[in-house]
Amino acid sequence: MTDPAPVLDDDPFSDDFLADPYPRHERIRDAGPVVRLSRYGIWASARHEQVFAALTDWRTFSSASGVGLADFRKEKPWRVPSLLLEADPPGHTQVREVMAQVLSPRRVRGLRERFAPVADELVSDLVERGSFDAVRDLAEVFPLRVFPDAVGLPEEGREHLLRYGDMAFNGFGPRNDLFGRAMADAEQVQAWITAACRRENLAAGGLGRDIWAFADTGTITQEQAAMLVRSLLSAGVDTTVYAIGNALAALTAHPGQWARLHDDPTLAKHAFEEAIRYESPVQTFFRTTTRTTDLGGVWIGPGEKILLFLGAANRDPRKWENPHTLEITRRAAGHVGFGMGVHGCVGQQIARLEGDVVLSALAERAATLTPTAAPVLRPNNTLRGFSSAPIQVDKATVRRR
Repeated sequence: MTDPAPVLDDDPFSDDFLADPYPRHERIRDAGPVVRLSRYGIWASARHEQVFAALTDWRTFSSASGVGLADFRKEKPWRVPSLLLEADPPGHTQVREVMAQVLSPRRVRGLRERFAPVADELVSDLVERGSFDAVRDLAEVFPLRVFPDAVGLPEEGREHLLRYGDMAFNGFGPRNDLFGRAMADAEQVQAWITAACRRENLAAGGLGRDIWAFADTGTITQEQAAMLVRSLLSAGVDTTVYAIGNALAALTAHPGQWARLHDDPTLAKHAFEEAIRYESPVQTFFRTTTRTTDLGGVWIGPGEKILLFLGAANRDPRKWENPHTLEITRRAAGHVGFGMGVHGCVGQQIARLEGDVVLSALAERAATLTPTAAPVLRPNNTLRGFSSAPIQVDKATVRRR
């Protein structure tokens, strides 16, 4: 016999919750391994053990009914569901294997040769200015400068990428004001995305054409090829922009940690990983139960939505020592900032590459980072990040590599 789950009235999509989620995460974690959120009639978990367990058990905790609040069995989604994020094996397996080949470790390593010089040039120019906005001038600029070229997207209209991501990630929440504002120009944005994913509009040698090559062999259909390019766009832009911005804001707020990174820029990849744990860009995802299951001592019936608080799991003191502190030498392996299991973020290795080259370039050139104003939150139903984070830098002597 299990104890009933605590019932809470918290609204994880309210302005107050999104503005300051961490005290509320603690309340939910302390209430129990699984709680009931009465406002939406859903289950939720904010502890690492249960979140990790649900993410790695797709048979019980399905993505096919949608990874947002909407239940695709009961309502029509606003866009065609993702072949990667919103599908389960066996159908998911084949397309995931295609993406694994397109984004092979060798291919990602090859992208470093293209990304690193761009990061060096951009960071050098910003440091020379003495002050800049870590989000507007760096976190938003760098990914949009390198990733669309890597995919082979058309030059004109790339500003739609961030707007599409805003639509996609706000769409995982309720139909609130955030969703409404994001969808204001949906028709124009979706038209550009659809066109950009077509073979004839993708440049030769890019990741997009690599995906389409699998349609030529019959491994996937032409329709699937276009949808996989679309999935790559939503996985490789917004989350990376948020991740880099969050990392810079966190490091600016922890000057001792920045000093360690400046002393040893090779720690950049570890610093980025810890920043993902500390200030997770993706805060929440949903799953739907396929059968009656016991999660953390709570029995949940089939067909139930459960909200997984990834950001809360990454700060669970049951898993991490001093979880609310950024420690760039921490062993952050096991965090769920990129998801986990078969539905882990398909673009995470490219995100890690971008974070590494940006942070290492800045660490070599900036001795200190000092905030000149508080970061400005960019509210989103799923993502956590900032629209602005002004900083001042003290230029350092660049060391020879």
